[in-house]
Amino acid sequence: MLIQKAEYVASAVNPAQYPAGDAVEIALVGRSNVGKSSLINRFLGRRNLARTGNTPGKTQTLNFYRINESWFFVDLPGYGYAKVAKGVKQSWGRMMETYLGQRTNLAAVIQIVDIRHEPSTEDREMHQWLRFKGLPTLVVATKADKIARGKRAHHLSLIAKAFELPDWHLIISFSAQTGDGVEELHEAVEEILALRRSQ
Repeated sequence: MLIQKAEYVASAVNPAQYPAGDAVEIALVGRSNVGKSSLINRFLGRRNLARTGNTPGKTQTLNFYRINESWFFVDLPGYGYAKVAKGVKQSWGRMMETYLGQRTNLAAVIQIVDIRHEPSTEDREMHQWLRFKGLPTLVVATKADKIARGKRAHHLSLIAKAFELPDWHLIISFSAQTGDGVEELHEAVEEILALRRSQ
């Protein structure tokens, strides 16, 4: 996939603020501090398009990034961060459920987990909810550079088991630091876009 243009377009908290039109959207979900912004920047070959920070829970809106003038990445607030106020968590939950449950432009969800850890309760609940809703979901395990190559299969197997996936090879191992997995993720996104446009 050749990324010719990538731009931040909008932040939204309700459907009235979503970008107009019927462009295909791919949402990214994951725990706070799992590396969603770093993944977006590495995928797009941009340094700071998606803002990264050391403070988990910083993303508080749905952030829309338009790619090649034709489709969007939608970065959703991270879940599972204990220091975020309960009321804020509830509002995020409603905002995410509204988007994921009602947005017709949404073609698929990329669920991001940390390869170093087994999926949390929130990770498993999110995966089950996405499956219940019938949303096509691709699991990407970030921070792969922190694990020796020979041990990655073991960690991916634990993630696959937690999500009840039939094969750990369905999970993309990714590193924003080294670029491992970028090509595989490009190919997966191209398949998602092609499938949606053929429907």
